[in-house]
Amino acid sequence: MYKDKGSKFLSFAYPVSNEEEVKEKLNFLRKKYFDARHHCYAYRLGAGGERYRTVDDGEPANTAGKPILGQIAARGVTNVLVAVVRYFGGILLGTGGLAQAYKHAAADALSNAGTVTGELTETIRLTFAYRDRYRVLKVLKDMNLKYDHPDFNMNSGSFNEINCTMYVQGRQELFAQMKKRLEHVELKVETITVNPKSEN
Repeated sequence: MYKDKGSKFLSFAYPVSNEEEVKEKLNFLRKKYFDARHHCYAYRLGAGGERYRTVDDGEPANTAGKPILGQIAARGVTNVLVAVVRYFGGILLGTGGLAQAYKHAAADALSNAGTVTGELTETIRLTFAYRDRYRVLKVLKDMNLKYDHPDFNMNSGSFNEINCTMYVQGRQELFAQMKKRLEHVELKVETITVNPKSEN
């Protein structure tokens, strides 16, 4: 907990792999600290932290979420949510004071949190034409890529209109190889989650 002029800043860092997990953690904090004035946060997702968001939750623009995200970026971590819950102490801190307070609170949370290191795996959703199903399945088998929830949607129309979907799990670099081997197949690839794989 970080304190400044009577205000208390409770900070939390969580590993997350998608926006749904972010929502779950934030809902938990809002219920637990329902009487707090502000629930500010930032998160980064993806191998390079390309998906991110900052929220000031009623604080002046860029005085909370941006400093929190800055601490995440400074440590070079991704797939993380940092939330700071503020109990107002009755004394205004000013924009500069607020930014420093949220920066220190976020730094505390990250310093006290463990770090999971290792390769990143993804879950992707593949969509392709029914006529290409054997080519796709052969490549997945050859590359030892696991898949589940295959849906061949046989009631969707004529042979040429039928689309298949399935979810595939694997290392990110393998998906690039998979796409290359299936370059003549019309594929739609959507990333569902990016998950750190622990090397403990």
